[in-house]
Amino acid sequence: MSPTVTFADIRLARDLLAAHLPPTPMWSYPALDGVVGAHVLVKHENVQPVGAFKVRGGITLLAGLGAAERARGLVTYSTGNHAQSLAYACREFGASCTVVMPAAANPAKARAVRALGATVVLDGADLAGAHARAEEVAEREGRLLVGPADTPALIAGVGSLYLEVFEARPDLDAVVVPVGSGTGAAAAGIVAAELAPGCRVVGVQSAASPAAHDSWREGTCVTRPDRTAAEGLATGRGFALPQALMRTGLADFHLVSDERIAQARRLLAGHAHTLAEGAGAAALAAVLDRPDEFAGRTVAVICSGGNASPAEIADLAEVAAVG
Repeated sequence: MSPTVTFADIRLARDLLAAHLPPTPMWSYPALDGVVGAHVLVKHENVQPVGAFKVRGGITLLAGLGAAERARGLVTYSTGNHAQSLAYACREFGASCTVVMPAAANPAKARAVRALGATVVLDGADLAGAHARAEEVAEREGRLLVGPADTPALIAGVGSLYLEVFEARPDLDAVVVPVGSGTGAAAAGIVAAELAPGCRVVGVQSAASPAAHDSWREGTCVTRPDRTAAEGLATGRGFALPQALMRTGLADFHLVSDERIAQARRLLAGHAHTLAEGAGAAALAAVLDRPDEFAGRTVAVICSGGNASPAEIADLAEVAAVG
């Protein structure tokens, strides 16, 4: 039987995580609502200890491993936020961690992973190249290989954030979720079906890296080029487990331009006091991109991460200087 994730798994993960992470805030900002034309609630996963939602999955995974598996050590591959999540969790549970990141990975994210005690290997032109190197490391060193998506514990862990969202606001018209590997969107659909069946769950990815979107539309996992500047959305391929869950859980899936994502980052900075990386602003970008779909609605947007690259931070400063 293929692995899956249930609502019960997500509730168990939430109970486990309560000893490690407090709930994150979800706030509205009248100035942002005025620009967007909808009542927007920002779920602030950017305030997690690693600056992104994925830490929920990393802790859930490590907590579920036996002592022998932890003693082997783990290896993973990531553009950054999954890497920090696993490094953080390994530090919490006393396991060694090696992370393979693409050669051009965000230097700030690589530094953050090293600061958490993990070994960083920079290799590969993209996530696929990093994946290949991670497999080599796992084989050579006998480590447990953990991918960014096709592990049920990762999805169950990140699903805890949607328990927080829907328990606070079961009346939402929509929740918009950025999609890279798809763990967050997959979990959102599971929780919405139980707690807010009237809420539409909408995924969003950059049009410059549309692998998850195209996989969902075509009903099978496909590969696509990664050209987006939004690192967290640049996975290059669909992942089987999240895709299977998204096919039943998503009401729709949109693509947005990197330019629209940049606009959303500026709005979050200027109107919601929030530093968001590209992936963290993608949900708001989708709302901006389709005003007729969201006008007058109550919409939660998931700010999945705040690990902005130096270029993204400089862009905000340049816009402020012009203004």
